Amino acid sequence: MKKHKKDYMDEQSTAAEEKQPSPEEGSASAACESAELAARLAEKEKEAAANYDKYLRAVAELDNYKKRAAKEKSEIMKYGKEDIIRDLLPFIDSIDRALEHADNANDIQSFKDGLKLMQEQLLAGLKKHGVEKIECCGKEFDPNFHDAFMQVDHEQFEDNRIISELERGYLLNGRLLRPSRVSVCKKINKNDNKCEKIVENVE
Repeated sequence: MKKHKKDYMDEQSTAAEEKQPSPEEGSASAACESAELAARLAEKEKEAAANYDKYLRAVAELDNYKKRAAKEKSEIMKYGKEDIIRDLLPFIDSIDRALEHADNANDIQSFKDGLKLMQEQLLAGLKKHGVEKIECCGKEFDPNFHDAFMQVDHEQFEDNRIISELERGYLLNGRLLRPSRVSVCKKINKNDNKCEKIVENVE
């Protein structure tokens, strides 16, 4: 038996009404959602407060670090040379003793030996801090470590070999501290001058 169109529409309307929540149910659902949102908001606010506290602590720690670093830098600049100065004090003591005995010294050789000893003492103290002298006599001229002051024609040396050292050069932990000022052999014709002086660097 076929249903009339009116009866079918009534059934559909009734089913739709049954699916829709009642006003009481809708109010309870909204209250639940509101409570959930409030809880989530409170959680996020708590998390934001914790992050802000961490930020303030990090800023304070950074500020303290900068102050400590500035203080340490000042201390290093003020007292950083303490070790090397302490190692040089025995050398100064030796000079003081040499000066005390200089007036009464009649033996020139003893005086020279004393100077040699003080030189070795000073070089030993500097070596502890990475300072080493550049050995150059008889070696080939190297512009990275040597400063040529004179060029001389010498029978016993090959061309471009260092003949003598006018001022000793030094290295600091392998890096050039001061170049050696040297005279270099340069083979020239007999008609030319024996010695060619290079212009000295004016400091």
